[in-house]
Amino acid sequence: MPSFAKKITFWAKLATFFGLLLFIAYTVRQQPTDWRILAQQLRRTDWTSPNALILLALTPLNWSVEALKWQWLARRVQPLRFSEALGGVLAGLSLGMALPGPLGDTAGRVFSIRARRGPGNVPERGAAIGAALVSGGMQFYVAVIVGAVAWATYLAYAPVRDTTGGRVLLGLLGTLSAAGVVLNFYRHRFVSWSERWPRLGTYARYWAVIGQYSHADMAGAFGLALLRHLIFSMQLVAAFRLYGVDLAAVPLAAGVGVIYLVKTIAPAFNWLSDLGIREAAALWVFAPFGLPAPLLLTATLTLWLINILLPVLIGLAFVGRTVGRAVGER
Repeated sequence: MPSFAKKITFWAKLATFFGLLLFIAYTVRQQPTDWRILAQQLRRTDWTSPNALILLALTPLNWSVEALKWQWLARRVQPLRFSEALGGVLAGLSLGMALPGPLGDTAGRVFSIRARRGPGNVPERGAAIGAALVSGGMQFYVAVIVGAVAWATYLAYAPVRDTTGGRVLLGLLGTLSAAGVVLNFYRHRFVSWSERWPRLGTYARYWAVIGQYSHADMAGAFGLALLRHLIFSMQLVAAFRLYGVDLAAVPLAAGVGVIYLVKTIAPAFNWLSDLGIREAAALWVFAPFGLPAPLLLTATLTLWLINILLPVLIGLAFVGRTVGRAVGER
């Protein structure tokens, strides 16, 4: 039976999910919308236009960069071919259909590691958990840094959001950005401390690899995470342009940065509930600019279909191969 803390977490996520759905429904109802015109626009979408081509072409690049990041970090545990790293990333994306939070992503990556014993007789798959934590943590950190810059820019273009709470949030984001730098320099001490702590020492071997990364390793992971963040930000901008969102470039880019900040920190069950987070964030972020809700929802839904659902379907093929190999190696 799940513990009390797990039950609280589950119900909090469930409440957040349904709260997002209610917010989306309320926002759409507040705007007089002719859905027939929107349907016509969808049917007439020019998929040969520059924005559509950018949106489509950046999808394989997006997940290829994520695979390169995983390959870069996993090499401290076990060198992987690019195809193996990409298979692990896509398998993790597909496993996220059933497993909550980041568990599916971590499982797919760990299964891409071949079952062998590393230093200290520690199973390399277990050691890969630390590499997966660094990969996800670095992407989270980049979202915070970019989100801090985007939020500061957004406040300048949306004065209605420039409140005391908005400034406190900006200060918090700046503090978290600085804390990430400090944590990077003290991560070796954290690993050593966790090994001596009675409750954590048993599990410390799973993240011990974090202490083996050099500053060059972390800088490379940061660069790849930043590149990937810029790629899927460009995809969302292209999706908005594709459906006629004519907001100026700077506030649009700032809004996209805030949307991904919200998406990063908001709780999600899996890739399906993640859908509502992006849509609700887009409606809230661009509300001060008076942009039509249907256009925003259509753009974010199109991005989800192309950038998430399509790779999930492709990743299903990798799930059987990676999990099957893992079971066969036991």
